[in-house]
Amino acid sequence: MNSANNPFAKLARDGLWANNPGLVQLLGLCPLLATSNNVVNGFTLGMATLLVLLLSNSIVSLLRPLVRPEIRIPIYVMVIAALVTVVELLMNAYFNALYNILGIFLPIITTNCIIIGRAEAYAARNPLRLAAFDGLMMGLGFTLVLVALGAIRELLAQGTLGEGLDLLLGESFKGVHLTLIPEYHGLLLAALPPGAFIGLGLLIAGKNWIDARYRPRAAVVAPAPAAA
Repeated sequence: MNSANNPFAKLARDGLWANNPGLVQLLGLCPLLATSNNVVNGFTLGMATLLVLLLSNSIVSLLRPLVRPEIRIPIYVMVIAALVTVVELLMNAYFNALYNILGIFLPIITTNCIIIGRAEAYAARNPLRLAAFDGLMMGLGFTLVLVALGAIRELLAQGTLGEGLDLLLGESFKGVHLTLIPEYHGLLLAALPPGAFIGLGLLIAGKNWIDARYRPRAAVVAPAPAAA
């Protein structure tokens, strides 16, 4: 099926690339920059955001016939806040170390512009299956940016990938990670906030370069000769 006529293909393309919330919309930058110092932290916050996006889009889509337009924003915020609370409690119970590391950036998912923006701009105007898929793709796109930025910063700062995997997968993974640069003393800048800004800038520049490099060139039509 032609992707232009397939709403699911368009949603996937927008969420993962063309309208990626982290690289194009530039939303949710506060948690993105603050928690992306390694792959594990970035992946964990990304998956928490994805889960809230998926569920909030689904619930907002189901509630849209019942919510009066003038009170829709408070209703959306209440739904999102309830979902974030559930995610917080689950993380505190099962991933306590990561919960403590991510700290304030878990509860402020409630005010993440990606989530409230998708609820208002898409979920409130579309049926459940499209709204849920939009939340899934936007959340996945955001997670991929977090993981990519975390990988860049962790590699430059420590020479490793996957440090702290045991916090996510259990004690059996303690000490399991990739050491790509042995006896590396690290680049301190990559671990600091300026390193997050520089890394994100490089990712945005890379995306823009790929878009410019592979954008289909418009056919040039030669003007018809003027009549004598």
